Amino acid sequence: MNVAVDARLLAYRVGGIAQYTQQLLQALSPVAPHDTFTVLAHRKQQKPIALGSNLVHRYLWTPPHNHWEQWSLPLELLLMRADVVHSPDFIPPLHLRKPLVITVHDLAFMRYPAILDAAARRFYGQIGAATRRADAIIAVSESTKRDLTELLDVPPERIDVVYEAAASRFEPLELAPNAKTFNGHILYAGSFALFVGTLEPRKNLPTLLHALARSRDRLPAALPKLVVAGPRGWLDEPIIAQVRDQKLGDYVYFIGSVDQHDLIWLYNACRFYVNPELYSGFGLPILEAMQCGAPVVAADTSALPEVVGDAGLLVPPLDVEAWADVLSRVWQDEALRNDLRARGFAQAQRFTWQQAAEETMAIYRRVRQ
Repeated sequence: MNVAVDARLLAYRVGGIAQYTQQLLQALSPVAPHDTFTVLAHRKQQKPIALGSNLVHRYLWTPPHNHWEQWSLPLELLLMRADVVHSPDFIPPLHLRKPLVITVHDLAFMRYPAILDAAARRFYGQIGAATRRADAIIAVSESTKRDLTELLDVPPERIDVVYEAAASRFEPLELAPNAKTFNGHILYAGSFALFVGTLEPRKNLPTLLHALARSRDRLPAALPKLVVAGPRGWLDEPIIAQVRDQKLGDYVYFIGSVDQHDLIWLYNACRFYVNPELYSGFGLPILEAMQCGAPVVAADTSALPEVVGDAGLLVPPLDVEAWADVLSRVWQDEALRNDLRARGFAQAQRFTWQQAAEETMAIYRRVRQ
């Protein structure tokens, strides 16, 4: 069987969908050694997306999310003898007469439509047609599956839940005693809590900042430092202003985007990882943090409890007092952190790309029949 996987997004972005596509391709290669996987890359792609003797790269002219891609992409695929086409970025070539598989990571653009500009609104506005046309729909969590049935009326029996996993490079490290500097901030292992993500409203950082301000009265000599690693995003100005207005500048460090090597160090060095998101389709940073041995505190909403299980502390996302309590408790209680660290690492081992690839391969075989 020849499966074509649309990986054009990797020439433009390095975020969650791009990582999902790359990790899945890398895992599919050894899982199905007698099948061929055609990697549909964009011509701007600088290097191979994944390596394997049964991975064949084909470089396309059509950019992802292009206004004309519903017409140009099928034309480019005509000469490729694919048995199945997989679109990890939601929207498949709707007019292609091939079995189509799509992966839906979340429906944030429906829950929070204001996050979309006109171009994104046009692209993601095709999601209804995509779910109707697809021969198989993969959701990355039970939460996303519920959203598909609730918001798009997709029958639940049409949806397969296949969990993601953290890449194998996320692992515990033996940290040297020396500090590292990020964006002018000197960080020592064990001296900070960590959040990874784009600064935007649904990440719910204002609640975390209010809780941090409350904790200032409880821990005047040892207020938790919060490191925020991620790019600035949509409506981020109020977050920056809140830090200034609540006089948290000495306690909150915005270090911007970091590379994978530095991200692994941050997960290993943080005192604990915190994620107060209002909505997440999966919560991959939580899994990465647990796989590196970080204790985890997360919001008890959307897909986050599925990932955390009983291995972390779950907090109502908008309860400032509860967040203040948990920040103070986890920061001070070493025994609790050690327990969360051990449970989190064990929980992370339950999610593997090999299992994801095996389950995805079964879906390809099913829709080809």
